[in-house]
Amino acid sequence: MINHTRVTEFIMQGLFDHSHHQGLFFGLFLCLYTAVVTGNTLIIVAIVIHPPLHTPMYFFIANLALVDILCTSSVLPKMLANMMQEKKTISFGGCITQLFVFTSSLATELLLLTVMSYDRYVAICHPLHYVKLMRKEICIHLAVSVWAVGTISSFINILLVLRLDFCGPNLIQHFFCEFPTILALSCSSTHLNEIMMFLADIFLAMGNFLLTTMSYSFIIITILKIQSSKGKQRAFSTCSSHLLVVTLYYSTSIYTYLRPTSSNSQDKDKMVAIMYTLVTPTLNPVIYSLRNKEVKVAIRKILPFTTK
Repeated sequence: MINHTRVTEFIMQGLFDHSHHQGLFFGLFLCLYTAVVTGNTLIIVAIVIHPPLHTPMYFFIANLALVDILCTSSVLPKMLANMMQEKKTISFGGCITQLFVFTSSLATELLLLTVMSYDRYVAICHPLHYVKLMRKEICIHLAVSVWAVGTISSFINILLVLRLDFCGPNLIQHFFCEFPTILALSCSSTHLNEIMMFLADIFLAMGNFLLTTMSYSFIIITILKIQSSKGKQRAFSTCSSHLLVVTLYYSTSIYTYLRPTSSNSQDKDKMVAIMYTLVTPTLNPVIYSLRNKEVKVAIRKILPFTTK
C-alpha cells in the first residue's frame, strides 16, 4: 500500500495562458458580473413589488433570475480574484463548494426552462384551462420540486467526489471547478462517478430537452392552425423570448458535452463556459423582461429617475 498526500488546494490554469491585457479583461468581466447581479436583482424586485407581474410566467422568471445570480456568483468572484494574482489557486473545500453551487444552479436552470416551456404550452394550447392548470399552488410545487431535484442531483455527485483520493497533480485546466476537470486529477477509480454523470446527462439533459422539444412542437402546431396572421404573431410573441433563451442554453450545452473528446479545444471550451456563466445570465433579463412594458413600469417604481 502507498501512502498518498491529500491535495489541499488546486492551481487554476486560468482563462488566458498569457497575461497580456489582463487588466482590460478584468474590467470587462467585472462590468458584466455587475450587470448580471444588478439586472437580475432588478427583475426579482420588480416582479415582487408590481402586482400585474404576479403571473406564473414571471414567477418562474424570478426563479430563473435567482439561479443566474447563483450560477455566475459561484464562478466569477474567484476568477476575478485569480486574474489579479500570479498564482491562481483555490482550496479543496472552495473547489467543492464552487462545484456544488455551479452544478446545482445549472441543473435547476435546466429544469426551470422545461417548466417554463410547459407554462407556454398550456397558455397557447389550452388557454381556457390555464388558470386552473397553472394556479398558485401548482406553481409553488413546481418551483420547489425544481430546486429540490437540482440540489439533490448535484449533492449526490459531490458526495461521490468526496470519496475520491487526490494526491497530485493539482493543476485544473480551466478557470473554475467542473466535474470532468476534477475527476481527471483523481488518483483513484472514477468509474462510479462517470456512471452517475452519464445517468444525470440522460435523465436531466436529454429528458428535459425532449420535454421542451415536445412542448414547442405542440405550440408550433397550434400556432399554425390560427387563421389570422395577427393572431399567429401574437401567439408567437408570448413564447419567442423563452425560445431564444432555450436556444442559447442548449446550443452551448450541446457543444460542451457532445463535441469529440479527441479534439484539442480547451480555449473554445473556456469561451463556451464564459457564454453560459456570464453572457447568457446577462442577456436573460433583457430577453425576458426589460422590453416588457409592465416590467418597465415596475422598474420606474424602483428607479424613479429612469426616463419613460
